Amino acid sequence: MGGYSFYPDKPISQYKKSDTGLIVSMILLWGIGICALYVCSSAYSGKMLGGELTLVKRQLVASFVGFAGLLFFAFLPFSQIRRLLPILMLATVVLLLATFVPAFNEERNGAKRWVKLLFFRFQPSELAKFALILYLANFFDKYQKERNLEERSVFPAVVVMTLFVVLIFAEKDFSTGLFLFLICLLLFFVSGIKTLWLVPMAVIGLPALAMMIVWEPYRMERIAGFLHPEQFGQGVNYQTNASLRAISSGGFWGQGVGSGLTKLNSIPEVQADYIFAGWTEAMGFVGVVLYFVILCVFAYRAYRCSFECPSRFGSIGAFGCASAIFFQSLANVAVVCGAIPSTGIPLPFFSAGGSSMIVTLCMCGFLINAARGGEEIEDDDYGENGADELKVLNEAGEYERL
Repeated sequence: MGGYSFYPDKPISQYKKSDTGLIVSMILLWGIGICALYVCSSAYSGKMLGGELTLVKRQLVASFVGFAGLLFFAFLPFSQIRRLLPILMLATVVLLLATFVPAFNEERNGAKRWVKLLFFRFQPSELAKFALILYLANFFDKYQKERNLEERSVFPAVVVMTLFVVLIFAEKDFSTGLFLFLICLLLFFVSGIKTLWLVPMAVIGLPALAMMIVWEPYRMERIAGFLHPEQFGQGVNYQTNASLRAISSGGFWGQGVGSGLTKLNSIPEVQADYIFAGWTEAMGFVGVVLYFVILCVFAYRAYRCSFECPSRFGSIGAFGCASAIFFQSLANVAVVCGAIPSTGIPLPFFSAGGSSMIVTLCMCGFLINAARGGEEIEDDDYGENGADELKVLNEAGEYERL
């Protein structure tokens, strides 16, 4: 990793202000996501759920919970978040295991990805993304501080990552498990550990992924449909073809929100993974450009918060959250456009589903916290001796080690 550092020395005054660009871009993504959900779900909700606004109301309730989580992770000091991390990890594992218990799980399309919690359904694999990112950020921070080189080992992180990914794969949520695995590999790389550790992970992981693809016939069908789209037009490629027709019908200016989007209605479950097709048909090329401009602004501000955060834990955690939201958005749009094989990954801020909305907003809260420097400079960010090695503010406004 050379001279690259996630932990630059900068004036502490730079870390006490929230990132306005990050907050505004996040709110804009949430707002147009709610608008897109109304466009794509009103016909379905009116016919199947008894009201055109049913799914929108559910999304607003999930947003309320998500914004509460955003405030929690935005203002809680990193030191407190790290103390709560074992509870978060344990709760995530319990929820993942609950998907295999008939009394708690809910099966849809052959997959058991949801658990029934009181009055709502929750998808634990969404929470697993956030929990594992925070765990790895905490682990790599401690790994960097370990002075005895012989005691440095990433084996515990590999075990925890493998446990989470295997549990998600067992739920028949291959897309989320693969995405989480790739995000973890990215964090392994940027954390500065020896790249030698990536070799056995690749040697074991890649054949295992290939076996899982071959094991399920529908996954092979999706790949075959992607490679030979003309042969699967009425089968596995039906959604993608309908999505492409909706996108092309949007033209430059779009058909408008209240124009009765005929192409949109031909896409099954459009309010979920293919919601971007509905946004494109309604808003056209202009809407697509608007979305990507806001998304890129959000990504730029989020990564900037990561690079400038004074806490290594906050820096790596923010990098993981930014990558999870940004790359998941790109992956979903690529599926809708037929650029990659079909997956079940939702579009952050857009797709119907309270679990995705809640976890995405919690990630945004952590990003805001990172932009503010984690609220406080932690003693253990500066060495094993804590207070003995704490930096003090000099006349120039910068930290110096005693």
